[in-house]
Amino acid sequence: DSDLSMRTLSTPSPALICPPNLPGFQNGRGSSTSSSSITGETVAMVHSPPPTRLTHPLIRLASRPQKEQASIDRLPDHSMVQIFSFLPTNQLCRCARVCRRWYNLAWDPRLWRTIRLTGETINVDRALKVLTRRLCQDTPNVCLMLETVTVSGCRRLTDRGLYTIAQCCPELRRLEVSGCYNISNEAVFDVVSLCPNLEHLDVSGCSKVTCISLTREASIKLSPLHGKQISIRYLDMTDCFVLEDEGLHTIAAHCTQLTHLYLRRCVRLTDEGLRYLVIYCASIKELSVSDCRFVSDFGLREIAKLESRLRYLSIAHCGRVTDVGIRYVAKYCSKLRYLNARGCEGITDHGVEYLAKNCTKLKSLDIGKCPLVSDTGLECLALNCFNLKRLSLKSCESITGQGLQIVAANCFDLQTLNVQDCEVSVEALRFVKRHCKRCVIEHTNPAFF
Repeated sequence: DSDLSMRTLSTPSPALICPPNLPGFQNGRGSSTSSSSITGETVAMVHSPPPTRLTHPLIRLASRPQKEQASIDRLPDHSMVQIFSFLPTNQLCRCARVCRRWYNLAWDPRLWRTIRLTGETINVDRALKVLTRRLCQDTPNVCLMLETVTVSGCRRLTDRGLYTIAQCCPELRRLEVSGCYNISNEAVFDVVSLCPNLEHLDVSGCSKVTCISLTREASIKLSPLHGKQISIRYLDMTDCFVLEDEGLHTIAAHCTQLTHLYLRRCVRLTDEGLRYLVIYCASIKELSVSDCRFVSDFGLREIAKLESRLRYLSIAHCGRVTDVGIRYVAKYCSKLRYLNARGCEGITDHGVEYLAKNCTKLKSLDIGKCPLVSDTGLECLALNCFNLKRLSLKSCESITGQGLQIVAANCFDLQTLNVQDCEVSVEALRFVKRHCKRCVIEHTNPAFF
């Protein structure tokens, strides 16, 4: 058997990520090299490099003259590598089994800067173990080329899988494990302590993650004696609903280089956590605390201390925010480009006016479901924020067609306008369309199309 003979080669075998309920990839004799479909789960399986005679549907039958090659075989190696670069990890592993040339090309180091695995049934821990073992072939126990790992939505990923990555990939720069709810603080500690170049971390939906630090004890703050900092700049902890102020304090103390932080639906956070954040992370450009119901005007006063560095702020559905908090942000964060205040029912025309006069470079504003905002606030917005491109007024009961016409007459670059559930006339919508040619209008008026 050809597969048995190939096992004596010194070259480690590639990993094949097979989805469930799919038969194994067939070799030239029509026999399956895999029995993964029997188990009903997705696994990472080890296969040897295919023999030279392995036939693929794209390649001519061996009985035909040797000079008759398939069109794809006429492509040079660099073109093939370019094509392979668009394939996800599991398909790239399949290509490695077509023929010896494809095997060598599929394991080109340039194709393995990124690993992407998705799916609820895939045995991610085993897949990562087999892949890293193959990638560590030239540099034993260390994979220097891998920089990005994305395993979003893989519920079977555990701390063991992340430890494999942390141990073998010291050059890792980007890790996305969103929706992998079996990940805990222990795995995150392994990654941040063994991967010093990590800059991008997405643990959204990982409900067991409550802290990110260089110490195993979450309560221990970083002292000057340690002399170390986590290099993470981008951190997404959306839906980490167990995160509390103390955990955010520890994160801020260890991740002082943060520029992008997303804390959507971290419902236990309060204004005190934001105070810690601003003390340690003075370089934040984008911040989201949407649906953090305990954040109030006092929290916005702390956020305003980021001053002109802050460009993006989302406080959607923070019901305790009023015009007072908006005034703090508008006064000190003059270079704000994006503000999402949807559902902040305490905001009125006065808050919008103060925002418009101080943040004149505003490009995107969402004040939907703010019933106290009327045409008066829109007029002030239109006369000051000429660069506005996206505006959402969904369910703003006090908005009329007159306010929309003033916006359209002054904000010619408007690209998106949401007026769903607003009492505006067809004539007003047509006026907007005439003046803002590229504007996409989201509405609920059946007479306008």
